[in-house]
Amino acid sequence: MRVVSWNIHWGCGKDSRIRIHAIIDVLRKLNPDIICLQEVAANHPELEGNASANQFRQLAGAFGGYQPVLEPTSEIYQNNMPRQFGNLLLSKYRITQVHRHSLPWPPDPANPGMPRGLIEAVVEAPGGKLRMLTTHLEYYSQIQRMAQVKHIKDLHWEACERARLYQPTPGLDAPFQLGFRPGSAIYCGDFNFTPDSPEHAAMLATDDSIALPLVDAWSQTHPDSARAPTAGLHGFKWPERPACYDYFFVTEDLVPRLNDVTVQSETAASDHQPIVIDIT
Repeated sequence: MRVVSWNIHWGCGKDSRIRIHAIIDVLRKLNPDIICLQEVAANHPELEGNASANQFRQLAGAFGGYQPVLEPTSEIYQNNMPRQFGNLLLSKYRITQVHRHSLPWPPDPANPGMPRGLIEAVVEAPGGKLRMLTTHLEYYSQIQRMAQVKHIKDLHWEACERARLYQPTPGLDAPFQLGFRPGSAIYCGDFNFTPDSPEHAAMLATDDSIALPLVDAWSQTHPDSARAPTAGLHGFKWPERPACYDYFFVTEDLVPRLNDVTVQSETAASDHQPIVIDIT
């Protein structure tokens, strides 16, 4: 099983031109089973390069064999047209449940930020059902970002507890049917924090609950290697120097199945690099 996570910067490369086809080409070469994308745009001509096309539709159409889950976390209307910006998940595997979680957006006088969200899809992966989750946390406001991390951990506890308490109940009316939602999970995306940050530590923190502990998949697969940067390459204006902002966090029960985590550093199609996890 191969998963790719990528903040595509609405397809805007270092030459300030939007080339969604370049994003598609890279993804096809990587040949993932699940694709998790952040900073997908629709009807945003004011963004660098003019992101006026519906990229959610373009990307879903380019991967017709995948089931799409859209989550435009920001949706602002102008002339009755929605300007959308957010996350997209595409899966070759059958999806049995989808949950779209809005993340906290507490007021921060210094940084307004933008709405953020988390896609959760229960997929029938080869090794069994698991939850696949992707997000893009706030960059400018540490207050908002930490609140979002804490909420993700609460949602993780909730999922693990529900997996313990509830089994599928097809006798209930359809909206109440409890399809199996496992605790096992892969969290990925642009978390906008560095490995030495309090937010990273909070993602990995354990407590006395029954929640499956989360681990940083890179640290598990590269215990003696420096972390590869996921942004700051190819001469983009941001950030000032190469650093890691993009991660895979997996539940502890999936660690024996980890094969590798890699960063695809060659492409300049976005200001972030695609990151790839391979699991048996």
